[in-house]
This record gives sequence, C-alpha cells and structure tokens, in this order.
Amino acid sequence: MSRHTGPRNRIARRFGANIFGRLRNPLLHKANPPGAHGAKRKKKSDFGIQLDEQQKLRALYGMLSKKQLVGYYQEALRSPLNTPQLFMQELECRLDNIVYRLKFAPTIFAAQQLVSHGHVLVNGKKVDRRSFRVKPGMEISIKAKSHQIPIVKQALESSQVAVPEYLSLDATKLSGQLVVAPGIDQIPLALPVNIPMVCEFLAYST
Repeated sequence: MSRHTGPRNRIARRFGANIFGRLRNPLLHKANPPGAHGAKRKKKSDFGIQLDEQQKLRALYGMLSKKQLVGYYQEALRSPLNTPQLFMQELECRLDNIVYRLKFAPTIFAAQQLVSHGHVLVNGKKVDRRSFRVKPGMEISIKAKSHQIPIVKQALESSQVAVPEYLSLDATKLSGQLVVAPGIDQIPLALPVNIPMVCEFLAYST
C-alpha cells in the first residue's frame, strides 16, 4: 500500500491548521500558505472550494488517495440510509484512524506505521492492513511486546485530546473498543469540512 512521503507541513500551512496534530505546530514558524504569493489568498471558484474540501478530508485521514475516497463514497451509496453519515463512518472506522483516536499514536501517520509494522491487534489477532474496517464491539490493542515503543508512550503521555465518546479506552492495558458507530457530529475533525459538499464533488467525479 502506498504511503504519503511529501511535505506535510506545506499541507498544514495551506489549510491554516495543524491538520496532522503534530507536537511542533508548523504554523508557529510560518503561518502563511506555501508559495511565493502565499500571503495572498485568492478567491476560489465553486469547483475550487469543493476540491479544497475533498483534499482537506483526504489529509485528515492520512493523505488517502482520491481512489480510496471514491471507494468509500460508493460503498456508502449502496445503502438507502444517509450517505454523508455512512461515508464518514467508513472513514472514521479505518483501523489506522481508530488507533490514532485511541491515542496509541501521536499522529495519523504514526498510527499507519504501527498498523503496517504489525504492532496492532484486533480481537487478539494481528492485523497489518491500515484500511481494515473496525466494527462495534471489536477490541483494538497494542501487542504486549510493543508497549515500550517510544511513539506509543509519547502519544499516551502527551496527548491533550479526549478519546471520542464512541470509543472506550483502557490506558493501562493499551486496549480500546469501538462501542458504537459514530454519528457525523461526534467525529472530532481537526478542522471543519463540508461533508455534503465532498459527497457532491465525488458524485460528479465518478
């Protein structure tokens, strides 16, 4: 599976927020958007605004590809229920994201690495697929041999963010559980994203 290796601080500056939750906020050093004319924000077309919303969402979940985002949207479309709600549940219940929300990793990228390197268990069994869909009732934990990994200890000690209410955490055992599928208004995104607009953009893009 591909991994984003580009300049992440430029992405944070583009959207004007510490979008990846880094301890060293990139905006403290350079607050302007990247580029020679970054200090001047140009007025964008409707398409440009929709594109920005889609790119913000991709970034928030670890720089997902557009193909992945379209796949989650199409999966949500198969149900007669609320499409934006189901679309966000598909994203939020990715294993790498649940690991990040449970504070086992300081950033979504660190969470992706933990999963890919086999440090994460689902119901006691190793799962190294970042896109694995976590379902309510599943237990997510860090392997006993991996409890002393520096980024895991750092994340639990330094994180000031509360674990969302749809998750339960046992910090002493480094394990947690998805209690219930999250509502769209319960998901703690680092910056606001117009989800219906993203769905509309993806509908016209497929």
